[in-house]
Amino acid sequence: MTMTRTAEQPLTELEQVTIRFAGDSGDGIQLTGRQFTVTTAIIGNDLSTLPDFPAEIRAPAGSLPGVSGFQINFSSKDIRTPGDEPNVLVAYNPAALKVNIGDLVEGGYLIVNEDAFTSGNLDKAGYQSNPLEDGSLTRFRLIKVPLSTLTQNALASTGLGKKDTERCKNFFSLGMMYWLYDRPMEPTLEWIADKFSKNPQIAEANAMALKAGYNFADTTELFGQHFTVKKATLPPGFYRNVTGNEATALGFIAASRLSGLPLFYGSYPITPASDILHELSRHRNFGVKTFQAEDEIAAVAATIGAAYTGAIGLTGTSGPGVALKSEAIGLAVMTELPIIIANVQRGGPSTGLPTKTEQADLLQAMFGRNGECPVAIVAPATPGECFTMAVEAVRIALKHMVPVFYLSDGYLANGAEPWQVPAASDLPKIEVNFAKSIPEGSEKFMPYARDPQTLARPWAIPGTPGLEHRIGGLEKQDVTGNVSYDPHNHEHMIRTRAEKVERIALDIPDVEILGKPEGKLLVIAWGGTYGAVTSAVEQVQAQGKSVSAIHLRYLNPFPKNLGSILQRFEKVLVPEINMGQLRLLLRAKFLVDAIGLNQMQGKPFKISHIIKKINEVLG
Repeated sequence: MTMTRTAEQPLTELEQVTIRFAGDSGDGIQLTGRQFTVTTAIIGNDLSTLPDFPAEIRAPAGSLPGVSGFQINFSSKDIRTPGDEPNVLVAYNPAALKVNIGDLVEGGYLIVNEDAFTSGNLDKAGYQSNPLEDGSLTRFRLIKVPLSTLTQNALASTGLGKKDTERCKNFFSLGMMYWLYDRPMEPTLEWIADKFSKNPQIAEANAMALKAGYNFADTTELFGQHFTVKKATLPPGFYRNVTGNEATALGFIAASRLSGLPLFYGSYPITPASDILHELSRHRNFGVKTFQAEDEIAAVAATIGAAYTGAIGLTGTSGPGVALKSEAIGLAVMTELPIIIANVQRGGPSTGLPTKTEQADLLQAMFGRNGECPVAIVAPATPGECFTMAVEAVRIALKHMVPVFYLSDGYLANGAEPWQVPAASDLPKIEVNFAKSIPEGSEKFMPYARDPQTLARPWAIPGTPGLEHRIGGLEKQDVTGNVSYDPHNHEHMIRTRAEKVERIALDIPDVEILGKPEGKLLVIAWGGTYGAVTSAVEQVQAQGKSVSAIHLRYLNPFPKNLGSILQRFEKVLVPEINMGQLRLLLRAKFLVDAIGLNQMQGKPFKISHIIKKINEVLG
């Protein structure tokens, strides 16, 4: 891969950089961030991203609710978060500046499109004076670039109108950032040529804008220097850049191949889970069947039907959709069919913050159904781990004949990182044992006879000779599966279904401790808080303080060694992006006086926020 670099400009090596692009949705912010991410992944840096979408579909241009953002943290060492604060903010208009300027580190680069700072745009953003001129930005390295004008001048020869050339300014700014941080243009030029192959004029314009931005940064004296971040030292293997939703889809496809069963995905489009549907629909060659239902209830009902006929039954949604699916999930519990419910959590209640992250559906997954209705719950920790836990959700569901909640969240779903593609031989075996005939010594098939170890009932495929059986939502008589109103049988079946879920603890790994096995403070995390919590604990440990951490990927049942770990620490801290739902479960089950660190802002934790709380608890 070639690099065009001017020798006169000094090149400074950095270990880590965090950049945030911000502007209107129509400015191509997400596209710009994704292209910078792909190029950075190709170079070999470790990285983590945080796309930030506006909740309003068509917010007025230049308004605060319409601001879109994309943050990327890249490094020559191992990193786990998209960064606490950006070192660079690229703001396309006053609204983007106002929404994001509070996060930029003091002395950081602030690159603005000065053409957008008109009186009208300043009014929309609520500015009383022009911040580029009133001295309010002196603590930053302010670089004013007439981005719109420069782009239009660079594309004057293309014959495109002003509106079309204006749309290319994101590639001009991307070219500037490629120069500033020593990134090659070639991957993006190849992407442009492929993406716009049917519109050569647009392809040429975008390519010209990218090169013009690169050359502008190279020849102007605005920056004075540029930087490089060396390739990270990662374990050897084959890597690809992946988002959490992509990894989720690939994990369920892998589970289908490992089990030899077809994958059925029943879903109704909902943010931020829709990309799972989009990704799965691309893989029909692997026998994947995707069903975009008319509503959430139809989606889960079709999924139960798929599981009944011997497929992997998967349904996906976010919190509001889970509420609509709750009755049908209860049907899956009663019929003891192995379905998986993927919930990509977002801010609530109701429509809430549909494009922002939250961890507030844990209690919904545990208890959000009528009656005693236990299910298994797993949760990935990183975008790449969404693959692993998707496979694990299927394995548990099929082995134990139980519905499984797969709890992702908006941060994991949309965030990206380098993911080491596993070898097929390293993936767990998923065994499927359909009932094929009436057991010897029996006169007829008993659909609720149970495996003595797991308590799983047999999985009988419709049409199998001799295996006719009754199924439905009414309470089942033990063993026979006949409808039963007997009170003692009802209690027995409730306890049996609960015990079946509890026995999954014998089939999952013990939780591992980061740090010493005992001490003053244990920090417990789950879901997308992994990166910030782990980084914070490691930094405090480096100061010699008595703090350890565990991360829970299995939330129902808990790992079997969790109780003994909790007893060995003086204090327990649980950071969560909710009001304290895991903390509530831990206090109830283990009687520990856990302390909460709770944030509900639609954003992931900052490492510094957790370090501050750890030091406060340690005194």
